[in-house]
Amino acid sequence: MNFKNDVEALDALRGKYDELKAEISKVIYGQDEIITQVLVSLFSRGHVLLVGVPGLAKTLLVTTISKTLGLKYNRIQFTPDLMPSDIIGTEILDKDRQFKFIQGPLFSNVILADEINRTPPKTQSALLEAMQERAITAAGKRFELEKPFFVLATQNPIEQEGTYPLPEAQLDRFMFSVWLDYPKYEDELTIVKNTTSTLQFDLNAVISREEIIYFQNVIRKIPINDNVLNYAVTLAAKTRPGSEMADPVSDQYLKWGAGPRASQYLVLGAKTYAALHGKYSPDIKDVKAVAPSILRHRIIKNYKAEAENISAEKIIEKLL
Repeated sequence: MNFKNDVEALDALRGKYDELKAEISKVIYGQDEIITQVLVSLFSRGHVLLVGVPGLAKTLLVTTISKTLGLKYNRIQFTPDLMPSDIIGTEILDKDRQFKFIQGPLFSNVILADEINRTPPKTQSALLEAMQERAITAAGKRFELEKPFFVLATQNPIEQEGTYPLPEAQLDRFMFSVWLDYPKYEDELTIVKNTTSTLQFDLNAVISREEIIYFQNVIRKIPINDNVLNYAVTLAAKTRPGSEMADPVSDQYLKWGAGPRASQYLVLGAKTYAALHGKYSPDIKDVKAVAPSILRHRIIKNYKAEAENISAEKIIEKLL
């Protein structure tokens, strides 16, 4: 990767993005915006929480994306009896009677945390450290995780019996909360036609681990105008009821607003979104494009919003 300058590197990233979307679209239909948000999070060094009812191909989406990235991939099925050692790893006595650490499935590049809200808080917390620190602690020792490290967690919003809702502190670790909706009629026809026949697609890895790390670093160097930076930080501040910058909508319908991590992700997400769409610096439109998925899981509605059936999306729409 010998690019003359960052502009040339960003042009190469745009080309890789188009290749990735084309490859993923062989298997995943009608989810262009979802694919874009997952890739924005990857290149921003974020993590994604995918929320949707069963049967919307959440797991297939993650598996397909991992195949096109050329990264090590592990799927962890979160269950009520899953222990932290089951995902981190554990120490065993080897034949020489020495303790030896056996790495768990977290030692990978792409992690699918399937149905993350089905496991107890103790195990959720073990994943939280890995997401934030890119490292884990076991038997008093710290183990660095290989870069890039990218967690895609899935959650079913309707079946809540026997689940452990993610606490706000853990939700805040996810850059995006992405809601998958039912496919359009035409897309569903294509899905059913292709998945009920013998048709199969071979997916190619179109980007390497080294390239992903390189592009993640280039995105951090993208310049941002003060007016765009101010817009992003102001937008996050407007969600905080009772503060001097609070929007009337927040005072009326919110109990709690987004913290500084939201401002950071709004800026990073806007930089990546702009780069993937052929721009060399983000504008306010790019901030608005990533804002709903960054803010929806960071604002907590009050009783009035619940009573009037006002959704988080509606509140964000008014703030924008």
